[in-house]
Amino acid sequence: MDIKDTIDKTKLPEHVAIIMDGNGRWAKERGQLRVFGHRNGVAAVRDTVEGAVEIGIKYLTLYAFSTENWNRPKLEVSALMELLVNTINKETKTLMDNGVKLNAIGNLNQLPTKCFARLNEAMQKTANNTNCTLTLALSYSARWEITEAVRQLAKKVLSGEINPDDIDENQVARHLTTCDIPDPELMIRTSGEQRISNYLLWQLAYAELYFTDKMWPEFRRNDLFEALATYQNRERRFGLTSEQLVKK
Repeated sequence: MDIKDTIDKTKLPEHVAIIMDGNGRWAKERGQLRVFGHRNGVAAVRDTVEGAVEIGIKYLTLYAFSTENWNRPKLEVSALMELLVNTINKETKTLMDNGVKLNAIGNLNQLPTKCFARLNEAMQKTANNTNCTLTLALSYSARWEITEAVRQLAKKVLSGEINPDDIDENQVARHLTTCDIPDPELMIRTSGEQRISNYLLWQLAYAELYFTDKMWPEFRRNDLFEALATYQNRERRFGLTSEQLVKK
């Protein structure tokens, strides 16, 4: 039986987040430069997005470039930015064909001007698509995001717009870059590494974590479906006991 046929489409996670890891190692194993892995990772992105639409995932967030990645060799960063521009140009049609809305989170002002412009063009062009929202985390780190939220709240307290006692989890969440999308229920990381790496720390509080040894350039929609099948076999208790869940 096809793994896709085992998935209950009525119990899908609304939001899946992915750390696309292993491009560099995959390239190195083949005697190539790291950028070779990043280029081959584009096919994985395309197939995963199409798979998400096919199965019915409404929100998909990909960790594309962290704030720490700016510290990589300049040649690799330049190649990554050029690849990002070219990929956005080429893949906008794929997004339109699949009804995918493009979104982006992170310190986007750090992106090169050309990259930022292409990103905005693609987001505007796909803004009315409703099948799935694809969010790219670019120049992103969760600590940066939470710090920015705290800064915004502090300014509102100083201006008298809000009272410190009014600040709760909902207030913090509304000041995060993901304020318009639900928290992920499933987070997938490729390449065998088992850590979150400063990714959506607030939003992943109750997410199920799924780790696979597949390198990102090898990841395809069937790997996404396998992660979804595993997710559906887990018991999500949110601090309750199994017995309490049965009673509910």
